[in-house]
Amino acid sequence: MLYEKLSEKTMDELDLALRDAAGRHQFGVLHVHDLRQAMKNKGIEYPLQCSVFEVCNPRHAKRVLESDPAVSSMLPCRISVYETSDGLMLSTILPSAMMSLFSNPEIKSVAEEVEETLRSIIDETA
Repeated sequence: MLYEKLSEKTMDELDLALRDAAGRHQFGVLHVHDLRQAMKNKGIEYPLQCSVFEVCNPRHAKRVLESDPAVSSMLPCRISVYETSDGLMLSTILPSAMMSLFSNPEIKSVAEEVEETLRSIIDETA
């Protein structure tokens, strides 16, 4: 399941706003993948803006990793910003959907906390 929100801001404005919102929620931006540029570097032209922001709260990450190290395959969380005909879309896969693969209740409760925060980060950024 996805959470999406359309924005009229530019990519640069969204970059700054997302970093600011993430910081207010004790999340950091670990890396930003500019997919259009990455493909261009490999000789593939992709005309639309598309960036993936890797975000993480180390306290939450530690809690789920201690419960089950296999969760590392789903970390860090990602917020995608991509171009549509209506503007730039912010999108994330909801942690509750991903963590439903695990039966540990500790993981589920952390996923719900993180999901609420990711929704807030996206809402504040857009």
